[in-house]
Amino acid sequence: MVLGARKAPSRKGSFADMPTDLKSQIDKLEEMFLIPTTKLKEISDQFVAELERGLSQEGGTIPMIPTWCMAFPDGYETGAYLALDMGGTNLRVCEVTLTEEKGEFEIIQSKYRMPEELKTGTAEELWGYVADCLQQFIEYHHENEKLENLPLGFTFSYPVTQDAIDHGVLQRWTKGFDIQGVEGEDVVPQFQKALEERNLPIKLVALVNDTTGTMIASAYTDTDMKVGCIFGTGCNAAYMEECGSIPKLEHLKLDPKLPMAINCEWGAFDNEHKVLPRTTYDVIIDKESPRPGQQSFEKMVAGLYLGEIFRLVLLDLHKGHECTMFEGQDVNKLDKPYSLDAGFLAAIEEDRFENLTDTGDLFQNKLGIVCKKPELELIRRLAELIGTRAARLTACGVSAICRHKKWEKVHVGADGSVFTKYPHFKIRQAQALKEILDWPSKYGKGRGDPIEVLPAEDGSGVGAALIAALTVKRVKQGQLAGIRDCDALLKMVPKEK
Repeated sequence: MVLGARKAPSRKGSFADMPTDLKSQIDKLEEMFLIPTTKLKEISDQFVAELERGLSQEGGTIPMIPTWCMAFPDGYETGAYLALDMGGTNLRVCEVTLTEEKGEFEIIQSKYRMPEELKTGTAEELWGYVADCLQQFIEYHHENEKLENLPLGFTFSYPVTQDAIDHGVLQRWTKGFDIQGVEGEDVVPQFQKALEERNLPIKLVALVNDTTGTMIASAYTDTDMKVGCIFGTGCNAAYMEECGSIPKLEHLKLDPKLPMAINCEWGAFDNEHKVLPRTTYDVIIDKESPRPGQQSFEKMVAGLYLGEIFRLVLLDLHKGHECTMFEGQDVNKLDKPYSLDAGFLAAIEEDRFENLTDTGDLFQNKLGIVCKKPELELIRRLAELIGTRAARLTACGVSAICRHKKWEKVHVGADGSVFTKYPHFKIRQAQALKEILDWPSKYGKGRGDPIEVLPAEDGSGVGAALIAALTVKRVKQGQLAGIRDCDALLKMVPKEK
């Protein structure tokens, strides 16, 4: 997918010959989805307040989870580490070899599809499948080799409470998962049991969130990188805080200058519905989701939901009385929930033709709907509105972390399919940051923005491996805070290249 290299052109002129009813609907949609600068600033203010409340002893809607990842890499870490990434769509297994060259690594990897039925299956089925994939990877890449004590960094990108880096209790499932017997439980013993049943010589060293992994992997090659973000199936961020600025950890009497990576889990921002400009369609998505009332922010910006918002609007326009959208056509395929994904919207925004031929073909081939030219114009504008709203809202979160930390110049590492593949997302997000932070005009042409969101290194692979390496290093140095199975980790002697 080719990213737009310039600001998406306005298609306002295309609406001149549009029927009045469709033009009226576009006006209503713009009123519904466009977010002005004043509202962005209001959301950012509330975001800062919620981030700070999450660090406090009373807690808040945004959990602000201490991860016990307590250092940035120095670039001289060495050894071979396994990395496992369990996302919403795929499962990826990597072997990362950190070489003796500063900041250099080698990686081999395999990707496996997460079967949909697993997302609502049993805990035993889930962990059994994950362990089977690991076994396949090892048998393929290390056939007839005798392996022992393979250290593993596990990227588990769901909200977990961690009192140690090698353990974590799942707070709640997100990204469409709803598996009984895992929420409220430590996921590590369940996972380790599945490994032991298959006699796999693997020891989980670090349970990692993908945002933390993204931050650490990016910092491995860019010392200005202070924040890691994911804009993909889900949406989240991590950054490094000082322990002295985390009131809820005061009882542990840690050195106040020690760094601590914080997994924000900001998808839960504004669950109280104080400030986010939710539409009727956002309310429907929340009500019909497996976890109503949770992840309010994520449900407005993450890739899992963008296509569904789009589908609900089109269905509403077709069935409404004020508009003649798809009049007389069979829209049965449009009736199926989550049948359209963010890639569908991206394809519409990438249409190469002024008469939107690609979009027309897409609707005919995917949905069996033949669109008139004015309908195609509305479809295009709707996709732009939903995509733009998501990008602008995510800028509120990025700006809030930087404002909380009083960072005026910093790099933010970002990964995820929406960031990497959705047309114009980066440009729209950068524009919203400018508006929220009132950047002077000197930060513009050719100088780079003071806060830049840049494509990240491989957080779920390289980042997880690096965090595993940093954990082993800490144990060997006798720094045991936030590590539960120290004796087992002392046996981890990474295979040198």
